[in-house]
Amino acid sequence: MSHSPSVSVETQTSWAVATAALFVLGMSFGAAWITAVALKDIANEVDGTRSVPALASSLAWFGSGFGGIVMSRIAERVGTRSTVIFGSLMIGLGLFISTFGPPWPLWIGHGVFIGLIGIGSINAPLYIYVSRWFDRRRGSALALISSGTYLAGTIWPPIFERAIASFGWRQAMLWYALAEIVVVVPLAVIYFREPPEVIRPAASAGTGLSQTRVLGWAPNGVFAMLCCAAVLCCIPMAMPQGHLVAFCSDLGISRSVGALMLSVLLGTAFLSRQVWGVISDRIGGLTTVLIGSAWQATSMTALLLTQNEVGLFTVSAAFGLGFSGIIPAYVLAVRELFPASEASWRIPTLLLFSGGGMGAGSWIAGLLYDHFGYYAPAFTAGIVANILNLLVVSVLVGRQRYRAVYA
Repeated sequence: MSHSPSVSVETQTSWAVATAALFVLGMSFGAAWITAVALKDIANEVDGTRSVPALASSLAWFGSGFGGIVMSRIAERVGTRSTVIFGSLMIGLGLFISTFGPPWPLWIGHGVFIGLIGIGSINAPLYIYVSRWFDRRRGSALALISSGTYLAGTIWPPIFERAIASFGWRQAMLWYALAEIVVVVPLAVIYFREPPEVIRPAASAGTGLSQTRVLGWAPNGVFAMLCCAAVLCCIPMAMPQGHLVAFCSDLGISRSVGALMLSVLLGTAFLSRQVWGVISDRIGGLTTVLIGSAWQATSMTALLLTQNEVGLFTVSAAFGLGFSGIIPAYVLAVRELFPASEASWRIPTLLLFSGGGMGAGSWIAGLLYDHFGYYAPAFTAGIVANILNLLVVSVLVGRQRYRAVYA
């Protein structure tokens, strides 16, 4: 059943809420970028083992995924405002605990406090919360708020690089812990009230008439394919983000230039994600995932073959342009294919798998670097995972188009 534009839940308040969520996520995800910028500094304290700080970043991703499932259910009961405030305080505590490492305090601070009960209390609950403020331009809104991690990556790496060079990575974490709490808590108090009533979107061609089938297949089978695809695309997605600064340093490029390059990558991702959001509203979530994944595979291959500073800036920008639309497109695909009543568990479960892929990618890159002494094997492994992702998503897109024509 379709709904009339006159009863749309979207208002100016919807976009104010989405913008506030963007800044909250931009501050929350900033916590993990300190470790990426200071990767070599932290590794020097554990005999140069880069997998130690890389594991901290991975644990933050894994933790946020698992925490998102639980905290999204809690947010349904106590309200998203409460979980966001709690998560903000836990991120600050996690940064404080991390300063006593490495390795174990760093791992516990990132995995449990920053990830599990910090970002886990903020990221997935906000995806669900903001999606309930929109029914016509949901893809654009999801693209906006999911840009929080890239907004963080655009703004903070150059600032963290200067702070780490001047005061050390521990002091940088402590100051950022305070700043994150001061910004996030007031935004949550002011903006995150109860969302408007959900209006069920029109059934897409992929769902057919039967509520027990999705794309003509068992719903959980389709969802499992989406989750598998999310892992496979996020493994290569994480590698440049977590290791670009260290990779540049290995090539003789200064850390400040490497941090700027990371900022370019994520700044490009932030800007292009808004365009991907508009595109996904027109062509659908699954097709957007397919295009973004193919672009990511191409730019990842170019990164493997590029060794000079100018070329790496170009490839970094291209990588940001390609991968930036993938994650919100997955969330949009879930909302298009499955009932709104299932969003509170399907969206955080999908984000668990995507976060798991991000965590695995960063850690695998660190492990392979420690074994081989250079990053080419890690980037090659990422490209292989990306190709497998393309195969899975191609099957889903092909099935969706077949059903649209013949169902």
